[in-house]
Amino acid sequence: MQTDPRRDLAACIRMLEANKILDYNGHCSVRHSDSAFYVNIGKATRATARPEDICLVTFEGEVISGNGTPPLEFHLHAGIYKARKDVNAVIHAHSKWSTYLTMARQDYLPVFAQGSLLYPMPILDTPNSINTKGMGDQLAQVLRERPACLLKSHGAVVVGSTLTEAFALVNYLEENAERQYHAQMIGTPYQFSAEERALSQQKLWSPGLFQRTWDHFAAKLQSIN
Repeated sequence: MQTDPRRDLAACIRMLEANKILDYNGHCSVRHSDSAFYVNIGKATRATARPEDICLVTFEGEVISGNGTPPLEFHLHAGIYKARKDVNAVIHAHSKWSTYLTMARQDYLPVFAQGSLLYPMPILDTPNSINTKGMGDQLAQVLRERPACLLKSHGAVVVGSTLTEAFALVNYLEENAERQYHAQMIGTPYQFSAEERALSQQKLWSPGLFQRTWDHFAAKLQSIN
């Protein structure tokens, strides 16, 4: 049975806000077709996102349906969807720990198993908002075939073949960045070797494990509510 992408997006946004990956900004999207995608409206409160806070827009930002307009950075999503046919979900967050790394000009290091799935990590070397077509295209060129990209002093972008995959990966990215930050306060963090990263990829890049991550945070959110 097919699920409602608006409902899934709203749940994703609430979970990311509860886990302090999204704040009062940030946006998540799901591909609808080769020319349109669902995304939370710019004015929506992330902590209470509901299906009615999701709009369907073209790659040019024209609203097809919904009760509002897309965020100014809709070009971020459009640029990636146009360049990456394998991507069906995009998350942009102003996540704290991973942003600290770019603020301090520190490379993202693979310091724990799930976090190593996102290594190596490209960086868009500008803090500017992705609010033009040119910036969206530039981001897509930096991201290339990778699952994630950091934006200097701005945040992170994570993509996935499904929303569940993108959700899991953005959580892995932020946890890895937090562990790296704290490890660097003590000394030089251990980095997973190429062989260890390959083994992690083989074992942990799994739809079932991505779903378990989603279910974990969904249960936490239900317990709070």
